[in-house]
Amino acid sequence: MSYSGDTRVGGPADVRELSELTVSKLAVGPMDNNAYLLRCRRSGEAVLIDAANEADRLAELIGETGLARVITTHRHQDHWQALAEVVGMTGARTVAHPADGGELPVSVDEPVEHGARIPVGECEITVIHLRGHTPGSIALRYDDPTGHTHVFTGDSLFPGGVGKTLTPQDFQSLLADVEERVFAEMGDDTWVYPGHGKDTTLGAERPHLPEWRERGW
Repeated sequence: MSYSGDTRVGGPADVRELSELTVSKLAVGPMDNNAYLLRCRRSGEAVLIDAANEADRLAELIGETGLARVITTHRHQDHWQALAEVVGMTGARTVAHPADGGELPVSVDEPVEHGARIPVGECEITVIHLRGHTPGSIALRYDDPTGHTHVFTGDSLFPGGVGKTLTPQDFQSLLADVEERVFAEMGDDTWVYPGHGKDTTLGAERPHLPEWRERGW
């Protein structure tokens, strides 16, 4: 079955089979959060991005093969409602940027900065620090060795614009980081997996960067 990224709360996960990695997207909770399970196809090791809500459904997604790490993209509560329970069930190590880690309900085992590499079995993903939505917001980049780039953006980039910011300074910071660390570094075929709602590509969004800058949100 082809992957669309179009999921709904209460519905099944949408699964994408890459050459070395499997990506499973599940919509959870009252704010329609996306949780992503990445599993190395060689070793079976798995990493969860955002234990947002509905720990029972996340446990079903993880299955009996276990979980190595949970990465939290940022400090906002809707992205970690199930974190403590998932960690308690699986013994997974926790990963977050130190600027946001102190706001999480569990301690951070592996604080990560911009450019850090996180293993997913025999694969790896790279941390991109995107300052503005929160001080410690991160995205995760995966370069498929036989395909294109994939980036999990939390609440920093969505179809139609960057994430919510509270001040003009935060907006300028976030837009600058998204332009310099995402759009300038990755091609138009890069697939974007946001923290809520449907997926997009950088190619679909790139022409609208001037509009985002002009409107200021």
